[in-house]
Amino acid sequence: MPHQHHRVTNWPAYEAGLRARGSLTVWFTAEAIKAWRAERRTTRGGQPRYSALAITTALSLRTVFHLALRQTEGLMACIIGLLGPDLAVPDHSTMSRRAETLEVPRPRRGREPVQLLVDSTGLKLCGRGEWLVRKHSTRTRRGWRKLHLATDADTGFIVASALTDKDIDDGSQVGPLFDQAEGPVAFFAGDGAYDRDDVYTGVTTRHPGADVIIPPRSSAVPSDKAETAPTRRDRHLQLIAERGRMGWQKASGYNHRALVESDISRWKRVIGDGLRSQTDGRQSTEVAVAANVLNRMLELGRPEYVRVA
Repeated sequence: MPHQHHRVTNWPAYEAGLRARGSLTVWFTAEAIKAWRAERRTTRGGQPRYSALAITTALSLRTVFHLALRQTEGLMACIIGLLGPDLAVPDHSTMSRRAETLEVPRPRRGREPVQLLVDSTGLKLCGRGEWLVRKHSTRTRRGWRKLHLATDADTGFIVASALTDKDIDDGSQVGPLFDQAEGPVAFFAGDGAYDRDDVYTGVTTRHPGADVIIPPRSSAVPSDKAETAPTRRDRHLQLIAERGRMGWQKASGYNHRALVESDISRWKRVIGDGLRSQTDGRQSTEVAVAANVLNRMLELGRPEYVRVA
């Protein structure tokens, strides 16, 4: 099959958006300044000084500029000093401690119901363990973790993310991703790693009208009821037998899954292929903040394509 060629139809706006992603322009709205300090707690314990907004802002700058926590503290102090608002700067210890349990705002969804595309990738764990592997070929208990993403096909935004150990299979994370992507789902697409009965059952139980597009494995065979009451998987096998796998991909809409692969590619290029944090809670916060950063960059400009060949 010949390689497809596309042309960007909104190049001036998209190019401006790409330049804006590197802009150092920062401002604090009156609402942000008012919400910078944490509200007083009514339960026992010390009073928090900074709101979740303040900590999320600091961690977002850390993610964008690939900084350590102490350098992030210095950058925040410089920005606030130049802008002039009377705001305190979270120190690096506070950022690290609050990141353990920080509630990061969930990304916005596009139209309802959503078309959900899922995929996963590996993220390296930075630190002493990785150095030992490179220097002495030492075996470590865990050198990387697996990132699971769900993308809204309408907007291209990452609407759900999950971080697991490397041995966790992709299909088991469909439920947790659905828990984050609230609302009805009309279309669900994943690669062959999701070709499991419990994935089909889980999707159709939560969203009975959802179209589940998962390529059957090469060794897949129809179910016993394929002739009388074919399942969604049976219908995929029938279409593949009639048109071949490439024809099935085009007819079923499976090619839309390339959008989530693009999100993973952007993650690796913009955020990186590793995790800086050491604990599970802080790593989960790091992933949630990174997803929000990529979504904000996408808001600045998204390409619109038309096929030319």
